[in-house]
Amino acid sequence: MKITVHIPTALRRFTDGGNQMQCSAANMAELLEQLDEKFPQMGVHLKDESGKMRPFVNFYVNDEDIRFLGGNQYEFKDGDDVLIVPSIAGGR
Repeated sequence: MKITVHIPTALRRFTDGGNQMQCSAANMAELLEQLDEKFPQMGVHLKDESGKMRPFVNFYVNDEDIRFLGGNQYEFKDGDDVLIVPSIAGGR
């Protein structure tokens, strides 16, 4: 089973500029582990100390927020597209 993870511009500094990766994670917890293994510096930006998704980072599976699909318990399906969308605050 393969899923495609799309890396946003804000996180590409941790992937040597790579904009996506293929992996075979079965669920969100495994995906976070695989991202952490492949890109160790990015892991702390995606998950908290307990290994769960940070609340200010959104993950979309086929355009649906993963939190509404079961969060860490969601089981990926072959061909799923995962988009990482970090919240970016700004101002003056």
